[in-house]
Amino acid sequence: MQIIMKPYRFLHIIMLCLLVLPGWAQSYDDMVADMSELSLPLVNMEVEIGQVNSNNYVPGKIYLSEYKDNTVETTSYNCQVRYRGMLALTNPKKSFNVKLVDDEGEKLDANIMGLRTDNSWILDAMAYDKMRMRNRVCFDIWNEFSHTMWDTKHGNRNGTVGTMVEVFINGNYNGIYCLSDKINRQLLNLRKAKEVEDSVTVKGLLYKGNGTSTTNTLLDYNEDDTDDVEWNCFELQYPDDYPSLQAWQPLMNLIDFNSKSDLEYFKAHYNEWYYVDNLVDYWVLIAALGLSDMPYKNTFLSTPDINFEHRFMITPWDLDACLGREWSGLEAPDYTPLGRLDRYGPFNRLSVQNIDGFRQKVAQRWFELIESSLSPTNIENHINSIAQRFVESGAWQREYERWNYSYMTMVRPNVYSEVQYALTWYRANLAFVNVRIDSWREDYVEINTSTITQMYNYMLGFDATFDEKIDLNKDGFINATDVTEAYNFILGIENQ
Repeated sequence: MQIIMKPYRFLHIIMLCLLVLPGWAQSYDDMVADMSELSLPLVNMEVEIGQVNSNNYVPGKIYLSEYKDNTVETTSYNCQVRYRGMLALTNPKKSFNVKLVDDEGEKLDANIMGLRTDNSWILDAMAYDKMRMRNRVCFDIWNEFSHTMWDTKHGNRNGTVGTMVEVFINGNYNGIYCLSDKINRQLLNLRKAKEVEDSVTVKGLLYKGNGTSTTNTLLDYNEDDTDDVEWNCFELQYPDDYPSLQAWQPLMNLIDFNSKSDLEYFKAHYNEWYYVDNLVDYWVLIAALGLSDMPYKNTFLSTPDINFEHRFMITPWDLDACLGREWSGLEAPDYTPLGRLDRYGPFNRLSVQNIDGFRQKVAQRWFELIESSLSPTNIENHINSIAQRFVESGAWQREYERWNYSYMTMVRPNVYSEVQYALTWYRANLAFVNVRIDSWREDYVEINTSTITQMYNYMLGFDATFDEKIDLNKDGFINATDVTEAYNFILGIENQ
């Protein structure tokens, strides 16, 4: 039987379909026309999306719309675009690196949404993050309590700043993103390399840990080619125009110091290679938030001018594998395994050997911060502030409708379900870590021959007083294992 549909009925069906189109099907122009004080900023990238790849930048144009003072302000820039990330490139919702350029294609610095003046920006898809905010929340918290070890033009900031936006590709909705600046030479105030005729003098250095290998521990490296921006599992972020032995040698020297110096030399000189306060902050950040994708992978190492000193500062990166989730979005199997950090230089000595009371420094900072920046209340306020904007703007519903078809990008219909999961995990992790850190407050002991004598006196019954400070492995007993650990410490033999 043949069905013949009258034209007016066919048109009626089309109109009904249009009425039930999902929110994400709205165009950029339609969304701009409907903006209000509740709206997230809107970003539209005009680019040949089929030409975009992770290796080379392709030309495009970017439009940014904000609702300010009861009106919509839109600015536009010529730009160059490429995909960013490594494993994230397999995700259908991709992140972008965006460089602003002028009409001649030259670098253009601009202050985007009041973040800072620069030409290089990130549109982070946060695709594996079930809450679409973990990286942003963690950086905002880090910026509250940890800063650069030298003066900069950006308030000694040692992390990114960013704002949540909704992104369109050629006018078509693509979801919630975080627009943020980058960790680079300008932010950290690193001195430029000096080029005279055919010679270059490297000054400021910026390395980024990308992968996982023996080098990732800062305790070993392979003799890889030094004429490339990638060496072992690190990338030369600056000066990336001059990859050379001169640029990579300082990192080799740092690793050699960690791994080849004897214990006494290490104890006497580690302050010449690291900023201890910075190490402590990094340790506390990882332990509190359960950052499973570091240390040193997703970490920058920088020094302002290698010709004056070789101390390196740590800056974290890609903080989305946290708060109860792995990088893939799967639930974390447990709470922060603190012993994992002890396998990395210089923690394998500073923490394990408790050099200069390093554990007490960690404990003091820990209990300061879990009452302030890392308190459950502060974490909750940061998360709820963003979640509220997601909901009130309608962005979360659009994100859900746009990306819920894929397991890799799937989110819950209600963002507050994931918020509750993250906050519950965070409180439990703090309680878990507190137990160990609390024992670090008073357990500092100078290990020497007198310590061993005290152990033998207890074991032989000459002194029945149990002293927790000489229970070196914290197993509740003082026995031959503690004696062996004390001898190893005195002899400078590392515990593996």
